[in-house]
Amino acid sequence: MNDIRVLLIDDHPVVRTGLAGMLAAEPGIVIVGEAGDGARALALVADCAPDVVLMDLRMPGMDGVAATTELRRTYPGVRVVVLTTYDSDRDILRAVEAGAAGYLLKDATAAELASAVRRAARGETVLAPAAASRLVDRMRQPSTERLTARETEVLLLVADGLSNVKIGHRLHIAEATVKTHLLRAYVKLGVDDRTHAVTVAMSRGLIPVPGD
Repeated sequence: MNDIRVLLIDDHPVVRTGLAGMLAAEPGIVIVGEAGDGARALALVADCAPDVVLMDLRMPGMDGVAATTELRRTYPGVRVVVLTTYDSDRDILRAVEAGAAGYLLKDATAAELASAVRRAARGETVLAPAAASRLVDRMRQPSTERLTARETEVLLLVADGLSNVKIGHRLHIAEATVKTHLLRAYVKLGVDDRTHAVTVAMSRGLIPVPGD
């Protein structure tokens, strides 16, 4: 099995050194590069070909959310795990909407960090317990905001049984953008999955009920 190639992005050199030290002893994980800002991260991805990027959230210049959004658009096969000291609802939601595969706090242990890298490389989503709890709570709180035309359009196609990939093709947008619209609709509807989103949207008259 090939080693998991990891790129470290943080504007504090001491943090990058610490992360590299924590992962150095882990079998099957190799650090292939590091950078101090989002723009440099994007430039390095082509050269380093990482499997997983550990991304700081708040950095000068291009921040972690902007870098994650662009990285996912340009290199969809690369998994991004946000690693930050911030656990606010807004920060977590922004990272997930950008396409991050994980959200960890910087107080994670070496074992937790290595596990997150391995899980992300396998295609799993990794959320720190505190972040997962906040995200679920946020999604369960109904919002008074109205669905946008695009969010309504996406929910209509979900109701028709289309996958995110097929919805993206139908609307000529990226799959990650479809997920973003769905996440925002979840928050507004106070739900946490596709089925409930469609059910609630129909019950509120936001999308038509089949046969009506």
